[in-house]
Amino acid sequence: MSVETDSHGRLYLSSELRQKYGERFHVVEYEDRLELVPIDENPLEAIREAAGDAFEGKSIAELRDGVREQAKRDAEAGFERGSGASEDDDE
Repeated sequence: MSVETDSHGRLYLSSELRQKYGERFHVVEYEDRLELVPIDENPLEAIREAAGDAFEGKSIAELRDGVREQAKRDAEAGFERGSGASEDDDE
């Protein structure tokens, strides 16, 4: 399937595609192409469905705090690995 932009740069998608994928898309730009990634009407619900019951009963704030804590642990672990490597190089 191919589509063309109009004089204002707009793309028109068929009603079948809009019904299947929705009306909101994230445009991902690569060196040689663009991709349209559908944006779910309720992104958090889509993540919950994809992850099963892993997020069951958790609020957005709880999920955000958990992600921040994990990112902090990951960053500290990376820093510790980096520090250890430089100490070994000095010997």
